[in-house]
Amino acid sequence: MSGALPPGLVISAPASGAGKTMVTLGLLAAFRAAGVRVQPFKNGPDYIDPAFHTAAAGRPSFNLDSWAMDGAMLAGIAGVAAGMDLALAEGSMGLFDGVAAAGAAGNGASAELAARAGWPVVLVVDVSGQAQSAAAVAMGFARFRPDVPLAGVILNKVASSRHEALVRAGMAEAGIAVLGALPRRTDLALPERHLGLVQAEERTDLPAILAALGAFVGSHVDLAQLRALAAGGGMASAPPARLVPPGQRIALARDAAFSFVYPHLLAGWRQAGAEILPFSPLADEAPDDAADVCWLPGGYPELHAGRLAAAAHFRTGLRAFAQSRPVHGECGGYMAMGAVLVDAGGAAHPMAGLLGLETSFARRRMHLGYRLARLAGPMPGQPAGALLRGHEFHYATITAQPDAPLAEVADANGDAVAETGSRRGLATGSFFHLIAPAGGGAA
Repeated sequence: MSGALPPGLVISAPASGAGKTMVTLGLLAAFRAAGVRVQPFKNGPDYIDPAFHTAAAGRPSFNLDSWAMDGAMLAGIAGVAAGMDLALAEGSMGLFDGVAAAGAAGNGASAELAARAGWPVVLVVDVSGQAQSAAAVAMGFARFRPDVPLAGVILNKVASSRHEALVRAGMAEAGIAVLGALPRRTDLALPERHLGLVQAEERTDLPAILAALGAFVGSHVDLAQLRALAAGGGMASAPPARLVPPGQRIALARDAAFSFVYPHLLAGWRQAGAEILPFSPLADEAPDDAADVCWLPGGYPELHAGRLAAAAHFRTGLRAFAQSRPVHGECGGYMAMGAVLVDAGGAAHPMAGLLGLETSFARRRMHLGYRLARLAGPMPGQPAGALLRGHEFHYATITAQPDAPLAEVADANGDAVAETGSRRGLATGSFFHLIAPAGGGAA
């Protein structure tokens, strides 16, 4: 879809943990309840938050990433907002946090997205443990980068009416607009695990939670003032990019163990004419024999390793599929294609065995960051030599990686990364999640 973009706002914070996701979900639910059509976005590489956005807004949320995506791709994805009343983009980490080396269109920071799109920033400030001092923090953010306008702040974790009055007094002295003040609430917290929030699809109580968040945020934030402060004009809408799909008919693993796939990739593949054929390894389903490629996304195979090991039909069907057609796995999907996965308790579970990879969660270590990968051999949809931009985030330790490397991989600073991925026959896999080919990826 293309056309004029609606006015928008970026919901950001000084740091992670300030309450951006809670505020974003509350705003999406409150605006939806009020009949305002809102298009949600997420800055940067995140799978979990967009699923919550989608449930709250009633329409798919898309990632916008200025490090991995060029300007044309950003504009094409942002174009899904055409015809909406408002765009809301949830930031990542702190407002100005990004990589040192700029990528396709910027450094990946939420501030970069705000500047490119012309969307003012609403700063969520956790005021617990401070009062007027919070204004100094907000004032610093307002002045740090002139091309990133600060619409105002939403105060979070306010302890009392007196506390709120003191914080508001400081903000008034600093010339910072207070758009809302949220009392401290512990009953609305969303549970987390090692990669972020517990997934939206696992929460049977999600509608009730979103309704409560919408009522809470809507009653303490000036929604009309927020809409009036929204702006745009920095990014023109464009038709969506026709991304090169990995195949014409794509068997896509899709369940609680394999759910990390970027919405813009699925939309781009479909735009290019590909058909998605979902199947569930946890339900012991094999890839559809009508498919010409199989794609195993990331997710949480480590939480379901026993069930995957016992899914004989899935494992046998995947091995048979790989004898004649390509199979590619990303992160969790890569681990499921390997020989063994050791869970956090130290139990070893046999996986599909398409690759010799062995991984362990008994020896956890965080791997996190952008990745630039030059393919040493082909993978579905990409030839040998292609340069890909992606992201890696997992806690698995590689204990064996005997197959030929899939790619030469570096981080955003250009430093080599040991997690090169693997290839054997028609099977390929990597720990990095593809976001976009370095050239934009248009077909």
